[in-house]
Amino acid sequence: MTYLDYQATTPLAPEALDAMLPWLRDQHGNPHSPHREGRRAKAAVEIAREQIAALLPPGGRVVFTSGATEALNWAIKGTSGAIVTDPIEHAAVLDTVAAEAGARNVAQLPVDAAGLIDLAAARAAISRPTGLVAAMLVNNEIGTIQPIAALAEHAHRAGALLLCDAVQGYGRVPIPDGVDLIAVSAHKIYGPKGIGALWIREGVTLAPLLHGGDQEGGRSGTLSPALCAGFGTAAALMADLAERDATHVESLWGIARAALSGWTVNGSAGHRYHGNLNVRRPGLDVARLMSDCRDIAFSAGSACASGSGRASHVLRAIGLTEAEARSSIRLGWGRYTEEGDFTEALHRIVAAAEAQA
Repeated sequence: MTYLDYQATTPLAPEALDAMLPWLRDQHGNPHSPHREGRRAKAAVEIAREQIAALLPPGGRVVFTSGATEALNWAIKGTSGAIVTDPIEHAAVLDTVAAEAGARNVAQLPVDAAGLIDLAAARAAISRPTGLVAAMLVNNEIGTIQPIAALAEHAHRAGALLLCDAVQGYGRVPIPDGVDLIAVSAHKIYGPKGIGALWIREGVTLAPLLHGGDQEGGRSGTLSPALCAGFGTAAALMADLAERDATHVESLWGIARAALSGWTVNGSAGHRYHGNLNVRRPGLDVARLMSDCRDIAFSAGSACASGSGRASHVLRAIGLTEAEARSSIRLGWGRYTEEGDFTEALHRIVAAAEAQA
């Protein structure tokens, strides 16, 4: 199997697994207990917290969550006032905002054909009494990088907070210092599933989403030292291997663009992360293509929407027709993608697509 679905999830780094194993096998202290075993577990959690914070802006704190979905829910539901967002956010943002719409005013910013938020429209829409602006750093479906710094300026001018869904960009794309809330996830950076974090700027207070022991100062629930250690190690590796990973991803981007030169790229040509390529081919039967290339893992849309029967909301929002959206595929690669396997997989995808003509 050639795995080309890195936006859905990344392989677990061996180093992250090694960091987790002692806490799964030998050490079972509750990190919130005062005895020696609890203090040992607490120390592991705090080391991981520091490793994760090293890839985030200064002046805030990292609060562990069950994943980015919980982090985004907490950031949105824990604030007040009108919400401004855009139509190509992840479902964890859009569905949570929709759930809040009965009690809070909601506005959506338009995006252009590249998936970029219109800053002029943002300037007009983000005005008092806006409470929260929510925007994704790197889009999970089309790889477009949003102008987060400019959006944060508009938000602060209106007295609002800026929530950045940095799940796809964390450790890969710089996160501007001006944001107030940042959601990240371990399994998108070669860490374990089931853990994420919300970074909260100093001075920002959120109403709790979960009630209980308040173990994380606003977030209740017993932490898993194993998951925290795996997340922390994965974050440290992202920092240590940043240059090597970026060079590798860029090299594979060039190979992919050459192999798929006759396909149309969905999203921005210039403002995008190069480990994500969303492309379309007129008349392509994606279901047949995936069947013909069943030993190549790639996506026809975001993993969260697979099986829904609906065309991607992101592709429709950037102006694609239903037919164009349904003839699109998403390829994602990263640290563990081997160049030879990658090239062969691309040639097989192209050949299978051409055989449909």
